[in-house]
Amino acid sequence: MPTQIPRTADLEFKEKFVKRYSALTDIDKFKEYSLSYLRKSIRVNTLKTNVNDVVKRISGEWKLDPIPWCKEGFWIEHKGEGEEKRWDVGNMIEHMLGYFYIQEAASMIPPIVLEPKPGEKVLDMCAAPGSKTTQIAQYMKNKGVLIANDVTGIRLAALGINLQRCGVMNTIATRMQGTRFRNMEFDRVLVDAPCSGTGTIRKSLKTINMWNPNLGKHLASTQRQLVKTGLNVLKPGGTLVYSTCTLEPDEDEAVVDWILKHHEDVKLENIKLEIKKSEPVVEFEGKTYSEEMKKCLRIWPQDNDTEGFFVAKLRKT
Repeated sequence: MPTQIPRTADLEFKEKFVKRYSALTDIDKFKEYSLSYLRKSIRVNTLKTNVNDVVKRISGEWKLDPIPWCKEGFWIEHKGEGEEKRWDVGNMIEHMLGYFYIQEAASMIPPIVLEPKPGEKVLDMCAAPGSKTTQIAQYMKNKGVLIANDVTGIRLAALGINLQRCGVMNTIATRMQGTRFRNMEFDRVLVDAPCSGTGTIRKSLKTINMWNPNLGKHLASTQRQLVKTGLNVLKPGGTLVYSTCTLEPDEDEAVVDWILKHHEDVKLENIKLEIKKSEPVVEFEGKTYSEEMKKCLRIWPQDNDTEGFFVAKLRKT
């Protein structure tokens, strides 16, 4: 069982939140995992090293458990006890050298589903601080062109640092609204959209107080426009992955359903991963979505002891 975060027993979820999420999942399990420590995880950066070498370097002091859906990913825990137990994974020399990236296990899924190839032209529309960008670059083996865009300058600064540390050399960082991309063509597009973040409560407890029932509806408008723009610059036959770290149907299935209804040249594809997943939402609060939603990936924190995540894979025909 996960270890509860101290002093969270008195945190209260809003009544409307509890009612809404009780209709979507086991609310008690959701609250239990959302108020528990998130397991630390890393992704080996194959631009600089390989999995075996990193395992050899750190397995003496650190316990590594493979992440089933990512061959470069591991949950990591120090073998020490009491005061000798370390939690500062970011201070490890291997991290500073860019041999691995500290990345939440569920966050590794979108680039895996995107399947970028060396030599392609790829757009990461909402890139900073760079966990998925550096993962895409390593799958591209630094060949081709990767456009990493974000709208916030301070986040781009973090992106630049992570690109340098990880030895990424095929990436151009841009700063603008994601909806402004036009007159370009990409083989693959990742839209890891800004969202209400209800899947990330366990690393951002303030989300409990920030949540309101209209937030998801408001953000969905931006999310639809980002995906629409991504599809407009996607080559025929290309792949677009839409992902969020929220569990709000308004921001997940509703957005994908809207895209399918308004883009006849787009189809949803199955996502096949070695992972425990929950049924996507096809009906909620009087709204009915296409049965195609069952091809999407909806992960609750209690499914795999990770963050909550939603991923959809779209193909432009």
